[in-house]
Amino acid sequence: MKPRKVGQMPAKAAVTAQEDFTTEPLEPRLAEAKSGQRVVFLVEAAYCVFAPFLGPVWCCERLCVKAPSGRQRLNVVAALNATTRAIFPVRHLTSITSDTGCA
Repeated sequence: MKPRKVGQMPAKAAVTAQEDFTTEPLEPRLAEAKSGQRVVFLVEAAYCVFAPFLGPVWCCERLCVKAPSGRQRLNVVAALNATTRAIFPVRHLTSITSDTGCA
């Protein structure tokens, strides 16, 4: 017996729904974007938590790491232009709203 890290298993994915989305609405729109008829952005959000993530450590005495008080996090919403590969990030410490998505 020894300290071990916890592993992840991927959740089930709807493979046919993803393939249908790729072939039907996405690929024609990307072709229009390449020809200059349309602008396509791929948008994603990430939430970075300001806190230490501690794992098991073999040691003689207990170790403590300073951590921020409360629930602080950095919210990042970014859009990637599908043709030019330009990235448009929006970073802030407040919650994400519809205005953030429009920005």
